[in-house]
Amino acid sequence: MKIIQILGTGCPKCHALTANAEQAVKELGIEAVVEKVDKIQDIMKFGVMITPAFAVDGQVKSAGKVLRADDIKKFLV
Repeated sequence: MKIIQILGTGCPKCHALTANAEQAVKELGIEAVVEKVDKIQDIMKFGVMITPAFAVDGQVKSAGKVLRADDIKKFLV
């Protein structure tokens, strides 16, 4: 099972990235948990300075942009 983390404080872009991640998981039919990381201290532990950011199993894959579901799928297969 994959653990997908959306790093951000709750801005509209963070919500859009979360929705896109959930859509990608659903379309792929894989087992995954989508977690929201919204505390600044926790986000900084990832070394991320700009949000939203997207991580899979604790590794940051993207920061500063809203990935589309199709882009997210590439990180999950």
